[in-house]
Amino acid sequence: MMDLNNIHIPIPKMAGAAFDAVGIGLNAVDRIITVDRFPALGGKVAFRDERVLPGGQVATAMLAARTLGLARVRYIGKVGDDAFGRIQLESLAAGGLDTTCVRVEPDTPNQSAFIVVDAATGERTIFWQRSERLDFRPGELRPEEYCAAPVLHLDGHDEAMAVECARTARARGLITVLDIDKVRPRSREILTHIDCCISSESFPHAFTSEADLERALRGVAAVCPGLVAATRGARGVAGVWRGEYFEVPGYAVRCVDSTGAGDVFHGAFVYALLQGWPLGRMLRFANAAAALNCTAPGARGGLRPAAAVIAFMDA
Repeated sequence: MMDLNNIHIPIPKMAGAAFDAVGIGLNAVDRIITVDRFPALGGKVAFRDERVLPGGQVATAMLAARTLGLARVRYIGKVGDDAFGRIQLESLAAGGLDTTCVRVEPDTPNQSAFIVVDAATGERTIFWQRSERLDFRPGELRPEEYCAAPVLHLDGHDEAMAVECARTARARGLITVLDIDKVRPRSREILTHIDCCISSESFPHAFTSEADLERALRGVAAVCPGLVAATRGARGVAGVWRGEYFEVPGYAVRCVDSTGAGDVFHGAFVYALLQGWPLGRMLRFANAAAALNCTAPGARGGLRPAAAVIAFMDA
């Protein structure tokens, strides 16, 4: 049986690298309401509270990595020129991220979401909107901007950008990490340039049409050359490494809001990867960070420094 604690993913040595990690992808501002129960279609219920909080896949992951303890983290993405775009930029700067390569798109609303949280379980339902003008156009990104760290984290939403950046970064010897939750026309092409694919639980099934998770993950691994895994909420993470299937259990917490849990998992994985930890500890740490984030409202409400996550993980 495979021992995940004997597996290491080597990090390339980059003399004079400007950053520890770079992330390119989505950001959003979430309007979150909490309800005692989700109504039936056409129903009506009162809500407990309402919050406007920043989130988004890669933006949250990079802020998580910075909060955990990485000193130099760059976020690259586009924001709208509206109030929500300003909220997002201010939150990233306040969190210590480098935002010099963030573009503000004129006459464009920032990505936003309405999120309904079930108070009893902490599970959330998301309604989101994003303008296509927030995608990068060919030539807008320069390799020296995103190949400035040994690890590049991406999502699979802006496909043309993701393919270009992943291909370039991997050709230069960087480690590429992917967060992907939906099958899109170029998903297969993106996967061929990824070292560590950590998806939603639904993605492997949709990508392969396999009902069994192990077979579905093996199908993704036939395309993606490195680590393939899927987050499973409170059940932790399952994956395939060099032909062998594994599962790493999650942590039990009182879930207030599951928004952002997968994003925080990715940020914690990037942090752990850069510590040189064995794969088993990396995945347990990411599970623990994601669980702790669920104990407070919002995509970033439960972010903790690494010492707090390790204390929780090892308790």
